Amino acid sequence: MKRYITKRIISIIPLLIGISFLAFILINLSESDPAEVALRVNEITPTETAVAEMREELGLDKPFFERYITWVTSSIKGDFGNSFVNNKPVIEEIGQALPATLMLALVAFVMIVFISVSASILCTIYEGSIIDRTIRGFVFIAEAMPGYWIGLLLIWFFSIKLNLLPTSGMSSWTSVILPAVTLAFAYISTYVRLIRNNMVQNKNENFVLYAKARGMKEGIILKRIFKNSLQSAITALGMSIPKLIAGTVIVENIFAWPGIGRLSVTAIFNYDYPVIQAYVFLMAVLFVICNLLVDIVTAIFDPRMRKEV
Repeated sequence: MKRYITKRIISIIPLLIGISFLAFILINLSESDPAEVALRVNEITPTETAVAEMREELGLDKPFFERYITWVTSSIKGDFGNSFVNNKPVIEEIGQALPATLMLALVAFVMIVFISVSASILCTIYEGSIIDRTIRGFVFIAEAMPGYWIGLLLIWFFSIKLNLLPTSGMSSWTSVILPAVTLAFAYISTYVRLIRNNMVQNKNENFVLYAKARGMKEGIILKRIFKNSLQSAITALGMSIPKLIAGTVIVENIFAWPGIGRLSVTAIFNYDYPVIQAYVFLMAVLFVICNLLVDIVTAIFDPRMRKEV
């Protein structure tokens, strides 16, 4: 197991280097001069002298690879530079927005797990019945609907029509309900289908037949079916954690939720390159780390994974 973990950690080092390089060249791919952008967002006339001074201040007058090494070294220490808009440290801006995104992702994650597991068990118990068909029909419709449309429908019904929940902001604990439901909607449909299909397949395996022949209670048999159906779902669920955090961009902007998704969109409109770079880099690193952790957890429960390395 130690050998497997060591090899997996070593294998992600080139990937992290590649991610850092791609995040860094975002500035160089833009047609706009970052120094000129930094002056314009602060309402300073970009004269040749002012642009030259700003390029020197931002270190843009140095060779490309020297700037890249400096940026990577600083990023490892948590220093992503300062925002062009307010000149505050980027890590401070992200630190202020991150708790709101984490709270939204956590509430959505709890909804996904609870509803997906409950609905899947119901579908398995009542396979082929009206309950099973109704849930599967709901899953099909939910998966076909785009997230922004679901969010707008929820606002129209629960906020405008019924006046039960706030439409935007983070004013109270009820504010998180609609954005969390919107964020969780597509994932719920995916996991209900995944867990339900695995449970139905395992329901027809020999170990279930033997368990029934031994006179085991239905509840115990169902628990064993559920346990044997979770491996692929756990792997997918582990990879959904970074997607929940990084995928809040649309939801946060619909509901004016003050998280990193909304921060990144604001940075894009303001050409705030340091914030965009930091967001892309951190989200990519989050995906890589979560993928590593999922592989390790899977290898713990499935020794076959360790033999492949």
